[in-house]
Amino acid sequence: MVMPVSPSTSPLMDLDARSREVFQRLVDTFVETGEPVGSRTLARKMSVSVSPATIRNVMADLEQGGLLYAPHTSAGRLPTELGLRMFVNGLLEVGALDAGEREHIATLCQAAGRSLEGMLEEATRLLSGLSRCAGLVIAPKADAPVKHIEFVHLGPGRALVVMVEANGVVENRVVEVPPGVPLSALVEATNYLNARLAERTLDEAREAVLGELESDRSLLDDLSRKVVAAGLATWSDDRSGAALIVRGQGNLLHDVTAAQDIDRIRALFDALEAKEQVLRMLDLVICADGVQIFIGAENDLFTLAGCSMIVAPYQNSREEIVGAIGVVGPTRINYRRIVPLVDYTAKVIGRLIG
Repeated sequence: MVMPVSPSTSPLMDLDARSREVFQRLVDTFVETGEPVGSRTLARKMSVSVSPATIRNVMADLEQGGLLYAPHTSAGRLPTELGLRMFVNGLLEVGALDAGEREHIATLCQAAGRSLEGMLEEATRLLSGLSRCAGLVIAPKADAPVKHIEFVHLGPGRALVVMVEANGVVENRVVEVPPGVPLSALVEATNYLNARLAERTLDEAREAVLGELESDRSLLDDLSRKVVAAGLATWSDDRSGAALIVRGQGNLLHDVTAAQDIDRIRALFDALEAKEQVLRMLDLVICADGVQIFIGAENDLFTLAGCSMIVAPYQNSREEIVGAIGVVGPTRINYRRIVPLVDYTAKVIGRLIG
C-alpha cells in the first residue's frame, strides 16, 4: 500500500520517473544505513542502467528542490525533513505483518491480564522491542461513567480502591483508612457508592455523594463515611489530562556518536519526561483517522531532537477513541515496517479493552 498524498502539495508530482526512483532508492538506503548516499551506490540499485554522472545531476535537481542536502561538500546526499515527508506521503509502500508477528503481538497483550494499565505497559515494551525505538502509549483519563467501585482490605489502616469505568479502564489506588476499620465498613462504603454511580462520572458522583453525606449524616456510620471520603479523594487531584507511559528510551541512543546528536537525544528525553508536549499531540491523533506520522520539526516536541513519531489511536467497542500508542525514533525510522506494527497493535488493544 502506498501512503496517499495530495497532488497539489507534493513536489514529487513534478518529478519524472527516473528522478522519483532515484529519490526513493536514496531514502530507502538512508533508512537502512543512516549514512549519506552516493551516486555510485544508487547506480547499483536502479531498476535500469543509469550512470553515476546522470544520477549526480538528478540528485543536484532534488537538492535544489529542497528534498535532499549534502552534509559535507564531498559526501553523498541525505533526505531533508521535507523530503522524508514527501517520501512518506507519496512513495512509502507499507509492508504487512506476517501471521506469526500478529499472533505474537496479540498473545503478549492478552497475557498481560485484564488490567488496562498492565496491557498498555506490555504493548509499549513490545513495540519498543520490535521497532528498536522508544515505545509510548497515551491513555487519556477520559471522564467516563464509573461502572463499579470496590474497597478491599489490605491491612491495618490501608485499603485498595478498585475502580472500573464504563470504557473498560481499570484503575487501582491504595488509600489510608482509619486504623481498626472493620470489613463491614468497607462493604458498606462499597455498596453505598455503587448505588450512586449509575451513569455518573467520578467527578459527578463525588460532588453528589459528598453533598449528600454533609446534609444527612445518618446515611453511613462514621467509619464508613471516612472510607468513602478517602476513596473519592484519592482521584480528586488526578483526573485531568492523560497518562503517558514511555519505554525503551535507551534505543534512541543506538548508532548515536556525535556530541550534537547526543545533546539532541537528551533534549528529547527531557521533553518525554515533561510529557506535556506528547500529551498535546493526542488531540491531533484524535482529530485524524488511522496512523499518524510526525517528522522532525513538524512538531515542537522534535524541533531539537531530529526524531519522528508514528502513532495510532485505539478505540473501545463503541468506536470511541480512548488513547493512542506509537513509537519515537530517529527520522530514519523504518517507516515501512513500523507503520503496520503500530496500526495492528492499536487494533489489538481496541479489541481487548472491549
